Order: sequence, then C-alpha cells, then structure tokens
Amino acid sequence: MLSILATPMSAALAVISFLVVLSIVVFVHEFGHFIIARWCGVAVRTFSIGFGREIFGFTDRKGTRWRVAWIPLGGYVKFVDDENAASQPSEGSLARMTPEERRGAFQTKAIWQRAAVVFAGPAANFLLALVIYTAVNFLVGVHTIAPRIGEVKPDMPAAAAGFQPGDVITSIDGDPIVGFEDVQRIIAGNGDRKLHFGIDRSGQKLTLDVVPKVQKQGDGFGGSFQRGLIGITPAGSPETIETKQVGLIEAAGLGVRETYQDIAQTLKGIGDILTRRQAADQMGGPILMAQVTAKVAGLGVEPMLRWIAFISANIGFLNLLPVPILDGGHLLFCAIEAVRRRPLSRRTQEIGFQIGIALVLMLMVYVNMNDILRVWRQWTGAG
Repeated sequence: MLSILATPMSAALAVISFLVVLSIVVFVHEFGHFIIARWCGVAVRTFSIGFGREIFGFTDRKGTRWRVAWIPLGGYVKFVDDENAASQPSEGSLARMTPEERRGAFQTKAIWQRAAVVFAGPAANFLLALVIYTAVNFLVGVHTIAPRIGEVKPDMPAAAAGFQPGDVITSIDGDPIVGFEDVQRIIAGNGDRKLHFGIDRSGQKLTLDVVPKVQKQGDGFGGSFQRGLIGITPAGSPETIETKQVGLIEAAGLGVRETYQDIAQTLKGIGDILTRRQAADQMGGPILMAQVTAKVAGLGVEPMLRWIAFISANIGFLNLLPVPILDGGHLLFCAIEAVRRRPLSRRTQEIGFQIGIALVLMLMVYVNMNDILRVWRQWTGAG
C-alpha cells in the first residue's frame, strides 16, 4: 500500500486535515471549561489553541486573551490564579491579589463550582460527538447491512459451532444486533472469548456459542493488531447497504449509542493492552492520527464528520482518566477534598502534578516512536 505520507503534497494534506480536526475538538473542549468558568464567576486570563509563542490573538472586553499558538497539539484555558497551562494552582499569585481579584480566582470557588468547570471540558466533547452523530443520522440516514449470514467459511469457528447461511443474528451476549457492522465490531474485539449468539433460523430461535479465533492483521499504516474472526460474511455485498431515514428522537438515541460505543471501544482497547491481549506498539500519535484523518477525508463529508465525533468522544473520555494534569486528576483532587473536608497539601498536589506530567511525557515519547517506526516500515517495506 502506498503511504499517505509518500509525497510532500499528500503529507501536507494529511497534516492540514489533522490540524483542522484537532483544532475543532480542542476548541470545543476548552470552550466548555471557559463558558462554565465564566458562569461560575472565574476570571479567565487566557484561552489558547496551541502551545508556545502566539501567532495571533486578541483581548476581549473582560480581559481574556484569545490566542492561536505555534504548537497546535492541544490547548488550554488559564485562570487568573493558575501557575501554568496545566491549571496547577498558585498560592503566590493568590496572595498577591486584591480582595476583588480573589473573587474571580478559581481556588476561591466552592468545590462543586471547581468540579463543574473541570468536567465541562470533557462534557463539551461528549456533547459535540452526540450532536454530530444525531445530525448525520437525521439528515443523511443510518447505513446498515442486515445481520443475515451469507457464507460460513469451512474450518473456521462459525462452521464448527453450527452456523448456517441464511441465519439472522439477533443478539450477542444478550445485546441486540441492529446490523452486520455490530456483529463485526463485537467479534473483532473479543478474540479467544466465548460469545453467545442469538440466532433466528427461519423462525426457529437458537443459541450458538462460538470462540472467535485471533488473527494478526495489518492496519494499512505500517502497524498491526489482533482481531477476532469466526468466518462469516454478510448476505449480499457492500453495495446492498441500506439507508434508513430516522426521526430526530431516534437519531439522538442512536447518537447516544454511538458515543457510548466509541468510549467503550477505547476503554476496552486500553484494557486489552494492559492485559497484553493487544500489543502496545499499535498505539499511535500525531503522525498516525494525521494519516487516518487524511484517509477519512478522502471518503467524503459524512465519514469525516463521524471521525470528528469519534475523536471528540475519545478526547473527552481520555481527559477523565484520574491522572494529575488531566481533567480527571483535577476531579480526583476535588473528590478527595470533598471527603476530607480540606484540600490536599500543596506539596502533595505538586508531587501529583509532577507524576502526571512525567506519565504524559513518557506516553508522548512512546507513541511518537511508534509513529516513526510505522512510517519507516511503510517506506522501506520492513516487517
């Protein structure tokens, strides 16, 4: 496969597409923090898309500096009493403030207000995903392939379990199946795990148990992953995809379902890596994200919108992990303070932030090394 980064033009297109998607998702995330902070009376000093030196910006009438910076891999909202872009509280800046200024400090707000401001970023990402999915489902329709089996491949788990062509898969482990894409998603993520299939065979209700076999497959970007397979294909062909028009309420319900599935898929992926069901080297950083974004952009507007929703839902979820420096770490500190009726010592919080920064930096180095090795394999054809 020809790498998406094979030519300067394709590489530039990949980078631009990725930065547009990331900027949209980051802006929504930070705007969630910003709008709830303003609502709670917290004075915001800076709203930044990107890190480092400012490219351009302006200051609004309430004194917030809105800026775009040179390193476009994230963003931040900085309150008047923050020590840095990670929203680490600063006793020094608080001590130097006048009583009027202290009323606008993040640290002086009630626990529920601080928690609301912190949670608002991930919540905005979840809301963006939900809105995009709902809009696409309502305006375009829902694409699906009927969960009817067309072929059962010999010498594969499905054949051994008794599946037959024409069987309609109605459920897996009790979860209802809407389309064949649900079947593929569940099987792919459950290699070597017994699954209970509800089957409708010409009106007869059956339950068949099958354990998907694990097979290593290339991801098309120089990497590989483990995938579960049982050896079935859908009846018909990709050209027989049905598009069902749905009402707004049903579209919203499907949007909630898709947002939840995005988060569940990521959580399961993390669990599989931690339990070594999947190799950690499949994790990617900005280069892989740029490659995937460029490929999705070439498929059209609808896939691109769904990709933005997927990224937004996952950024919201990952930010809720209980790691100091991330939103989840701040919420953890708020929870501890609520239980203890007093905050953790400043020194303990500083140590927590230092550990969080170290963990995030190590992860960034690791995924970027994965990206570099992945691109090298694409360019050289190495294994």
